[in-house]
Amino acid sequence: MAVLDRTRTPVEPSAAAGRAAGGLGVGLALAALATVVWSGSFVTARGLHDSVPPIQHAFWRWVVAILAVAPFGARAAWRQRAVLRRHVGFVALASLLGIAVYNTLVNQAGMTTSAGNMGMIMAASPVLMAVYERIGGARLGPRRVAGTLIACAGVVLLVSKGSLTPDFAPGDLWVVVAAVCFGSYSALLRRKPRELGGVAFLFATFVLGALMLLPVYAASVAVQGGFEVRAGTALPLLYVGVVSSAVAFFAWNKAIAMVGAARAGVVYYLQPVCVAALSYVVLGESMGWAQVGCMVLILGGVVLASVASPRFAEPATRRGAGRS
Repeated sequence: MAVLDRTRTPVEPSAAAGRAAGGLGVGLALAALATVVWSGSFVTARGLHDSVPPIQHAFWRWVVAILAVAPFGARAAWRQRAVLRRHVGFVALASLLGIAVYNTLVNQAGMTTSAGNMGMIMAASPVLMAVYERIGGARLGPRRVAGTLIACAGVVLLVSKGSLTPDFAPGDLWVVVAAVCFGSYSALLRRKPRELGGVAFLFATFVLGALMLLPVYAASVAVQGGFEVRAGTALPLLYVGVVSSAVAFFAWNKAIAMVGAARAGVVYYLQPVCVAALSYVVLGESMGWAQVGCMVLILGGVVLASVASPRFAEPATRRGAGRS
């Protein structure tokens, strides 16, 4: 039977369900795209640890990202300048957590820990996203909770190497703080004002994040000196600036708006799998059977949580589900 609406053409329930499923699929695909692309950032952070200081790495990443987004982002930000001024506190907090601090900590971690460890620890951030969503009143559903716990168990086993007394490097602790920042940033996105467009928001956060890094960048250059510009440093910075920043952040922000931080966060558990594979191919970092077994847990948890019943999904019209 059609669902009647006095002002709209009758819509079959099956058609509405199909559109909802299609939106869910697109949102999860965007989250997966961002996750896979970001995996290369951890490999880059580790690969450049002895040639580009962490703060300089982060600063030039965002300079490149600003240039990549500027052709369409600058115009959008200018059109929405009044909206940006009204919500400057929100935009500044997002810039601090997701742009200035998070990526700088990841680069710092790359000095003393492996890319694989960074990806594994960062995969714990969806737990914080789900906690924020639950505090905000979202019903996560039993399958999504179970999937999240299974994937989290796989991450813990990967980091601890199956031991009850894991041996953390200093870089591992930097990544823990980075995971908290990223989880908080992702949860914050669900409260993005509806009137603030995604492109304008993205460009504004890139600019503000780079400005926040400018003083510490200048101090780094003064104390450590600059880095040698060559193919081995410029190409990775182009990758993290254009692909890992402009493309991945847009995809992630759009995914959050479509499916929510908790569900997108579950897809983020794929990251340690991607990082482990990339670090093995690019950096020669080892991956044993124990890691493979833990990755099976992670993937299984992702699948279980991603197919959770739609009746537990966050409503698309709830406050903060901004357009991107």
